[in-house]
Order: sequence, then C-alpha cells, then structure tokens
Amino acid sequence: MLVSLTLDNLALIKHHEIGFDERFNVITGETGAGKSLILDALSLCVGGRADTGMIRFGEHEASVFGEFDITNNDKVSQWFAEHERVLDENTVLIRRKISANGRSKSWINGSPASLSELKSLGNILVNIHSQHAGLELLKPQFIIDWLDDVGGLHELKSATKDAFGAYQFLKKQAEDTRVMSIQRADRMALLSSRLADIEPLMTVNVNQIEQEYDELSNLENLMQSAVQAVTHLDNDEMSVSSLLARSLKICDNLSDKSRVFAECSELLTQASDQIDDAIARLVDYAEQSLPDQERLDELNHLMGLAHRLAKRYHTTTDELTVQAGQWQAELDKLESLPDNEAMDEQVASAWQRYVDMAEKLHKQRTQVAPQIAHELTHRLLALALPNASCQFEFSPKQTHHYSANGLSEMTLMFSANVGMPMQPLHKVASGGELSRMALIMQVMSADVNEQIRPTLVFDEVDVGVSGGTAQVVGELLRSLGEHQQLFAITHQAQVAAAAHRHILVHKEHNKQTMSHLSIITGDEQIDELARMSGGVNITEATRAHVKGLLDDINKTNL
Repeated sequence: MLVSLTLDNLALIKHHEIGFDERFNVITGETGAGKSLILDALSLCVGGRADTGMIRFGEHEASVFGEFDITNNDKVSQWFAEHERVLDENTVLIRRKISANGRSKSWINGSPASLSELKSLGNILVNIHSQHAGLELLKPQFIIDWLDDVGGLHELKSATKDAFGAYQFLKKQAEDTRVMSIQRADRMALLSSRLADIEPLMTVNVNQIEQEYDELSNLENLMQSAVQAVTHLDNDEMSVSSLLARSLKICDNLSDKSRVFAECSELLTQASDQIDDAIARLVDYAEQSLPDQERLDELNHLMGLAHRLAKRYHTTTDELTVQAGQWQAELDKLESLPDNEAMDEQVASAWQRYVDMAEKLHKQRTQVAPQIAHELTHRLLALALPNASCQFEFSPKQTHHYSANGLSEMTLMFSANVGMPMQPLHKVASGGELSRMALIMQVMSADVNEQIRPTLVFDEVDVGVSGGTAQVVGELLRSLGEHQQLFAITHQAQVAAAAHRHILVHKEHNKQTMSHLSIITGDEQIDELARMSGGVNITEATRAHVKGLLDDINKTNL
C-alpha cells in the first residue's frame, strides 16, 4: 500500500508531501492542472522512464520519495531475501532522483538500487493501467491466470505447473544422458586403458624403486666399502674397537675415583655396543650374494614405465597414482549413470502424470468458464455496454506445444454489438471497453480473493461513460477499494464522489506557475464535484445535485 509521496521540483510542483487512503483515491482537476503528476511520481518510484522534462524549470534536479506499507506482504519479503537486502520493518522507502544531465539514481530503504531492481520490486507493489499504454491485465497470460483465480483453480493449476516442470527436468536429464552416453563409451574405454597402463605402478613407490635399483646396480662396490669399513673398525691394533677398548679400561679403573670417569665409562660402553652392532651389520652386508639380475630387470622396467607414462600423461612420476585415482573416480561416475531405457521410462511416467493433471485442469476450466463468462457479461451491461457478450473459447494445442498452462489455448471472446460475431477481446475491444472490462475483472477477482494485491492505478478508467454509467463505475471502484488500494484519474463527478479520498490538483499563477495538491472534503469537495458536473457557472441546483450524490454514496455504504 502506498502511504505517501513526496515530490520535489517535479514539473509544476516545487515541494509537496501527500498521504493516501488505503482504499479508493481519486484525482481530479481542470485540464492542464497536472492531474497526472501523482501518477508520474509513482511511476518513477517503481522504475518508470525518467525524463529531464520532468524537472521544474530553473532547477537542476527533481526527486520523488515514496513510502509503502508492506505488512504481511510475503512477495515483498521474498523479493528482499532474493536480492540479499535487509527488511527491518514493514515499510519500504523508495527514492528516485533525476538530474539535468539525464542521469537518474535510485535508493531502496536508503541503499542504492539499480533500475532493474526498482522495476522488479515495483511490479509487486504497483500496477499502473492506461488505455493508451495498453492494459497489462488483458494480456493472454493474464486471461488464463484470471480465469483460474476467479474459478478457484489455484491448487490444480499449481500442481499442473509443477508436473510440467518435473517432466521438463527429467526430459533434459535424459537428453543430457543420451548425449553423454554417445561419448561415455569412448571415455570409459580411454579411462580403462589408462588405468590398465598404470596398474603395475599402483602398488609400488617409484622413489623407493629408484633407490633400490641404484643400490643393487652398485652392490659389488658397496660390499667392498663395507669390508673396508669393518677393517677400520675392528681388524688391527689401531682400529676403532681396539682404541675404544683401551679408553674404556682406563675409565673403568678410575670410575671409583671420579664421577666423570664413571660417566665416561658408561658412555664408552654404549659406544662399544653400537660399534659392535655396526660391525655385524657391515659384515652381513659384505657377505651377501651378488645382485639378482631378474630383480634389476624388473626394477628397470618399472622405472622406465613410470617415466614413459608420466611423459605421456603430462605429469610427474610422483603424481601418476594421484592421477589414476581421479580417473578411477570419473570411471565410477560414468558407470553409475542410468541407462537410456531407464531414463526414458522416467520421462514417460512424468509426461503421463503431467497429462493427467492437465486434463483435470482443462476439464475444470471448461466447467467454470461459462458461468464466469456469464457473470462478466452481466456486469458489463451496467457500464454502457448493453449488448456486450463474452465467452471463453478453448482450442486444443498440438502435443509438442503443451505447456505449464495446459493442453489448450484459451481466448476471451467479446462482442459489443448486436448481430456481430464474437472475436478475441484484444483485437476488437476499444480502449474504453478494455478499461471497463479490466475494472470488472478486478472487482470479480477481489470478490473471491482476500490476499494482498498491488496498488492499482487507472488513468481515466471512465473514458466514454457518463451519467448513470459513470455512477456504476464509481460504485465498482469503491467496491474494489474495499479489497485493495486504488487510484483513478477521472473527469466524472459520479466517479469522484465514490472515492474514500479526493485529491484535487490545481494551479496558481504568480511569478511562476505552480501546481498544488490538496485533499478536499466538505464544501471544497462539493465545489469541485459541482465544477465537474456543471462547468464554470456553478449553481445552487448543481451543488444540491452533488450533495444528493454524496448522500447516495454514503447511504449505500452504511
């Protein structure tokens, strides 16, 4: 709901702030007074086109500030969540600024916003309808949605849409699987071949193999070095073992004389044990058999294989087994994919579920459509369309054109004249007829729905009507205003009298012409309604007529 608008330097307005009723608001004023200013300002707030011509003459920029109450409006809350914006309170504040250089800036709750964000949020908050701009409400998709809304087919429509979405998802998955299956066999064969190449290396460590080969290929020299080492340690009087034994004897003899000798005796004993162990190991090493040629050949083969595969697969010998693990994981994934037949069965099952649901929806639509068309026709009769007739026409789609909307096309057929065949509404209805049709459809929708709806704005919805018809339009707008906030620009006193809030736009000619907005009640409202009814010369009879009109409205809505 639009709570208020603040306009600064917008067209003929210097500065003005105005609040609105949550129900039916009407805007009147003489031709050229600027009745469309409120609509222009609201349009800017919801992402409408910004024009430097909107800036007040002599100023460098213009701005509009709108406050919206979004209490219990789940759609707005969802929008804020999807756009990762914080909604602290039940209020949305939108500011739009236009500069003389042609640029415009926007803010939502004080944070900068793009024009696309403003438009997407604006589509939730406000619906602006003009007979010249075309009525969004009467696009083919709206007709379908409206019939389902008024006919109470929400759940069945939603289930059909979900079933179609599930079918499309599985169909796409099956197509992807089919495409992948063509390449899958080749890929699996390639991966299997690579894994077979690397299989001999999976249980060995290439670095350890290289170390073993290096040792075995030099084993004879290493054995000779072991013999030399043993000789230095133990085979002559000047060997390490002999010298160590002499030192150990000295320390043992003096260990009871000094703590240092006792400690050194212990250390030398440990050293003697370690040297004996080293000598034993070196002796064993020196006395082993010469290298086995088969083992050398095996190691040489493994090393050669590792280096060839590393070069082939553009990696290192250390990373070969890591790469093999990745290939194995990919192969496992490919092997686990469902086969084409299984996927086709799932797609066929999903398609049948969708068709069953869509057939139920079609049946329900055809059952409720005649009654809804009859009600629509009946309500149009009172709006200066005494010969109007409506009906819904269903035409089957070809199977490959089935959609979330169902199995058939639906068209609202219309005729406004006796003896003339009905044709699609959007082709034959005039602007005035479309406006009145949209009004009736909104009223019928509001009659069956209490959910939060966007603020509606009608620009001259009463065009082409007068007298008693205008009064019916006013009563309809007032009735619609009981369900949702509504704005209408009108030239008809009967329509204006039905409003819950009357906003007058008038000009003042001083040094510079300025437009002013006023909420009028009492005598001011009577004078304005009298002007709209009787022209320039307002008589007491005109005023009496207006008072009677207001009294009738008040009595009707007691």
